[in-house]
Amino acid sequence: MPLISAAGLARTFQTKLGPVQAVRGIDLTVREGEILGFLGPNGAGKTTTLRMLTTLLAPTGGAATVAGHDLATDPAGVRRACGYVAQSGGVDPQISVREELVTQGRLYRLTKAQAIGRAAELARDLDLTDLLDRRCGALSGGQRRRLDIAMALTHRPKVLFLDEPTTGLDPGARADLWDLVRRLRETHGTTVFLTTHYLDEADALSDRLVIVDRGVVVAEGTPSALKQKHGGSADASLQDTFLAITGRRATPTDTTPVAV
Repeated sequence: MPLISAAGLARTFQTKLGPVQAVRGIDLTVREGEILGFLGPNGAGKTTTLRMLTTLLAPTGGAATVAGHDLATDPAGVRRACGYVAQSGGVDPQISVREELVTQGRLYRLTKAQAIGRAAELARDLDLTDLLDRRCGALSGGQRRRLDIAMALTHRPKVLFLDEPTTGLDPGARADLWDLVRRLRETHGTTVFLTTHYLDEADALSDRLVIVDRGVVVAEGTPSALKQKHGGSADASLQDTFLAITGRRATPTDTTPVAV
């Protein structure tokens, strides 16, 4: 049984100008321990899909399960099984890294002693130990993203959703975050569901890719298989392959107003 399964997952927004079909019917599966790259142009429905799979947004059609928990009938079970790192993060700049991690643990109903212990464990795993007493607002971009991920891992989720986690990071910080994602899978068996506009990132990290456009899946497979099929060669760039599949760029400069 796949760790994540979606069939016909859809979301329509009601606006003053009428209904907007942000996601028209997503079908996908994600295996346990897999790093899945979820790609598409701006407006393809990527973030809307992530928000549905993490129970932050109710679907208007279709069905999905995460770690055996149904989105519609067991949203609490879905939340226990997943961690979510949004594009903007969510740390309090006025408190220390230690306070942020301990507070997150308490929100997950750990005792104070358990939360302190878990904070120290996460700090060791994500190279934050030397930063525990630093104010969150004084962290670099890469350090903040590691803290965002640490917070999402507090309850030891089976699957980690990362929504454009390296946007705005310098090359060194991006490389560090790539190493962290690989380490999470290799050390803890964490399944990672990744959206990114950086196709080199998707190529380097993903076991398999799902490409969406205008709210539906238009291609899926391993990076090499997609390059061979759509780029003409296993040595083709993922950029050229993506363009052949969608006819549009994956960069944030694509402003086609199709969906959220």
